[in-house]
Amino acid sequence: MSLSQLGPDYFEVDALLSEDERSIRTMVHDFVEAEVMPTIGENWLKGVFPRDLIAKMAQLGIYGPTLPEKYGGAGISQIAYGMIMQELERGDSGLRSFASVQSGLAMHAIYRYGSEEQRLHWLPRMARGEVIGCFGLTEPDAGSDPGTMRTRARRTSSGWVLNGAKRWITNSPIADIAIVWARDEEERIRGFIVPNGTPGMSTPKIETKISMRASVTGDIILEDVEIGEEMRLPEAKSLGAPLSCLTQARFGIACGAVGAAMDCFNEALAYAKDRIAFQRPIAQTQLMQERLVDMLSLISRSQLVALRLAQLKQEGTYTYAQVSLAKRDNVRAALEVARMGREVLGGNGITVEYKAMRHSANLETVDTYEGTYEIHTLIVGRDITGLNALG
Repeated sequence: MSLSQLGPDYFEVDALLSEDERSIRTMVHDFVEAEVMPTIGENWLKGVFPRDLIAKMAQLGIYGPTLPEKYGGAGISQIAYGMIMQELERGDSGLRSFASVQSGLAMHAIYRYGSEEQRLHWLPRMARGEVIGCFGLTEPDAGSDPGTMRTRARRTSSGWVLNGAKRWITNSPIADIAIVWARDEEERIRGFIVPNGTPGMSTPKIETKISMRASVTGDIILEDVEIGEEMRLPEAKSLGAPLSCLTQARFGIACGAVGAAMDCFNEALAYAKDRIAFQRPIAQTQLMQERLVDMLSLISRSQLVALRLAQLKQEGTYTYAQVSLAKRDNVRAALEVARMGREVLGGNGITVEYKAMRHSANLETVDTYEGTYEIHTLIVGRDITGLNALG
C-alpha cells in the first residue's frame, strides 16, 4: 500500500498514470502545499478568495489545459486534468471551483459553442488568467430545473437585450465576462458572452455563506442589458448546450472531491498515530482503526471511479449519466470521509488549524451544486430504466 505525502493509494492507481500525468499531478500538489495550505484556513475563516493565486495558477497552465495550444491550452489528457482538479480540491473546494468554472464552464462554452473569432479572442486570454469567466445558468427560481429559466433575450436590430437574474454564480463578482443563458422570443435557450460592467448588469456578492467561504459567489442581475450580435454563442441553440457544459464541470468535481477526502484521511491518520489517550496512540484502538479503514475504503472506490471515468472521457465514449453517478457518489463519499475525519480529531477538529471541518463545510455545497445527489440519482435512474421520474 502507498501512503505517501500525496495520500492513500491502496490499489496503486498511481501506477496506471503516465509519467506526464504523474508529473502534472505532482506539480499542482507542490503548488498547493507551498501556496495554498499556509493561508487557506485563515482565508476561509475571513471569507476571502486568494486572488493572488489566479496568475500563479495561469502560469502552471491550470486554465483550459485540455484545449488545443492555439486557444491557450496544452492538450493534456483528461486523466491529467482530473489530477489537477484533485490536487486543487485537496487545498480547498473553493480553489478547485474557481478553476473548474473558468475551464469546464466558461472556457468550454466558448470553445464548444462559440465562433472561431470568439475562441481566438477570448480563450488565450482566459488561459493566461487575464480574463476571468463565470457561468450564469442557475436562477433564484430555477436551480435543479433550468428548463424553467425566466431570463429573456429579445432580438433587436443591432443585437440583443437581456433581462433576468442568476443566482449562486461562482466568480461572478470578480469575473470579467459572464456566459449568460437566456430564453429567446421563440423559446430557444441561447448563450451570450456578457462583459461585466455592461450598462444594466450588476454582480453583487453573496455575503452570508457558511460553506465555500474561500470562493467568491454572487448574483448576476440583468436589466435591459444591450449586447451586439457578435456576443452570441452561435452554436448554442437549446438547453442541451448549457447542460453539456455542466457535464464537463461535473467531471472535474468527481475528480476534485477525491482530493478533499485524501487530505482529510492524511490528517486523521497522522493525528490518530500521534494522539495519546489511555497510555497509547488512539490509532491502536479497534474503533479508530475501523474508522480509518472506512475512510480508506471510500477513497479507494472514488479513486478508481474517477480514473475510469477520465479514461472513458479521453476515449470519447463516456456518457453524461456516468458523470452523474461519479459526481453523486464521489462527492457524497468525500463528505462522509470529511465528517469521519472531524470525529477522529475530536474537539480539535472544529478549528481551522485542522482541515476536516473546513472540507466538510465546503463539501456540503459541492454535494448540492451542479446537480444535487437526488437529481443525479434520477438522471442515472432514467438511464437504467428508460423511464423519466424527473418531471
